[in-house]
Amino acid sequence: MNPTPPSFDDGLDRLEALVQQLEGGQLSLEEALHRFEEGVQLSQELQAQLGQAQRRVEVLKAGLHGEYRAEPLDAGAGGEAL
Repeated sequence: MNPTPPSFDDGLDRLEALVQQLEGGQLSLEEALHRFEEGVQLSQELQAQLGQAQRRVEVLKAGLHGEYRAEPLDAGAGGEAL
C-alpha cells in the first residue's frame, strides 16, 4: 500500500530542502544518491499533482461557459486572472 503523497506545498518544501542538502556538499556519495533518488521521485509526484490541477481548471472553465476551451494557465501580461 502506497503512503499518501505529501501536499504540493509540503512536497515542494521537501524538494527545496533536498536541493540545499545536495548543493551543500557535505553528504557522502551514498547519502547524496539517496537524496537525489528521493528528489526525482518527489518531482514526479509534484508534476502529477500539477497535471491533475490543470485538468481540474480546464473542466471548471468548460463548465463556466458551456463550451470547452482549453487555455494556458499562465495568461501572461495583460491576461485575465481567474
